[in-house]
Amino acid sequence: MKKVFLGTILLSMAIFLLSACGGQEKNASKKEDKLQVVTSFTIIADMAREIGGDDIDIHNLVPTGTDPHEYEPLPEDIKKATDANVLFYNGLNLEGGKDGWFFKMVDSVGQKEENIYSLTERVEPMYLAGEDGKDEEINPHAFIDPAVGILMAEDMRDALMEADPDRKDDYKERGDNYVERLKEINQEYEEKLGGLPEEDKTLVTSERAFQYMADHFGLKEAFIWEIDTEENGSPEQIKNLVSYIKEHEVPTLFVESNVDTRPMETVSSETGVPIYEKPIYSDEIGEPGEEVDTYMKYLDYNIQILTDGLTR
Repeated sequence: MKKVFLGTILLSMAIFLLSACGGQEKNASKKEDKLQVVTSFTIIADMAREIGGDDIDIHNLVPTGTDPHEYEPLPEDIKKATDANVLFYNGLNLEGGKDGWFFKMVDSVGQKEENIYSLTERVEPMYLAGEDGKDEEINPHAFIDPAVGILMAEDMRDALMEADPDRKDDYKERGDNYVERLKEINQEYEEKLGGLPEEDKTLVTSERAFQYMADHFGLKEAFIWEIDTEENGSPEQIKNLVSYIKEHEVPTLFVESNVDTRPMETVSSETGVPIYEKPIYSDEIGEPGEEVDTYMKYLDYNIQILTDGLTR
């Protein structure tokens, strides 16, 4: 009786262990079956989550709070880039261009060119002026404009469908739904910014990051510095902006979420023009759980801030 009882216990334990191992293998297989996607920074990572859904695993390179222009990949980044089926990057020089850190990384791991997708191929570049006043550097912040976000989302959808044809219907459905939501937000920008009186259409920010959006929706731009270099908020830059503000009777100043607020505080003190109580977003979205932790929230948040701040 004891032998039978002991044998039953051992058999049950063996079945349990086999089931557990089988379950682990099944989960591992399921994970390996997903498309392995690497994204260069937070906004693209969020787009990938929306369009890729549960069919992809995402590894994002540049986290919130880190400069995407001069990032240094970590060992984990190198491994993920090596194993990736698809790598999405912004382009327009955000990641340092063809000689920047992103392409140095993908070249070092031997990634195939057909696995690498820029999401701004259909975007007409806009330029920032160098020290001599000539257009020298591409402005990478096109994604601030929701119309550009539509193009980026469409290109990501199509790239995932190409890379993973077995699940192309799922990518298409999620991608189409996402694009429609972006089109609704773009229409909101058209209506709200287009409805502002001409005298209220001057957007003053720390950096000239909003060039694409301002051009699209007919806003005039003013800023402390044009190119995000080490000289941000010099006395000459502040003096020039103060003169502009006094001449054009600007109603409100805006400060981005990722910049030093002190230069704009100096401008505000010297002009008497208030800084809007909440920051505006430019280079990134927030951490998960924060107020602006998705690209949709980023666009929606910015239009609310702009409309309220520019309305006298």
